Amino acid sequence: MLKVGLAVAALVALCGSAVAQDIAAGETSFKKCLPCHAIGEGAKNKVGPELNGLDGRHSGSVEGYNYTDANKKSGITWGEATFKEYIQNPRGKIPGTKMTFAGIKNEKEIANLWAYLKQFGADGKKK
Repeated sequence: MLKVGLAVAALVALCGSAVAQDIAAGETSFKKCLPCHAIGEGAKNKVGPELNGLDGRHSGSVEGYNYTDANKKSGITWGEATFKEYIQNPRGKIPGTKMTFAGIKNEKEIANLWAYLKQFGADGKKK
């Protein structure tokens, strides 16, 4: 029974490390986004809107950001699947968006980036 408990503890530790590594890799990937977007406490709109609270947020809804009609009328509620599709080809997902980013094609990088982004609540604090 003790061996099972130790095995479970080791597995939990490994899973925790894997998640931390994914978030760390996502933070590195986010450097591609930094010229246009901010995230975290005190984040402000830049060329693009701040990304706090992205998970569950409606497209075109950040206060004070001047969105295109395409974004405002897209009907998108951001979540993992929508983000993963969008970030591969932003203009393909929302024709008429002013986001000129070429996209990220690597699925692992996209998953890591989403893990990083979704940890921030609307107030910019990590959940």
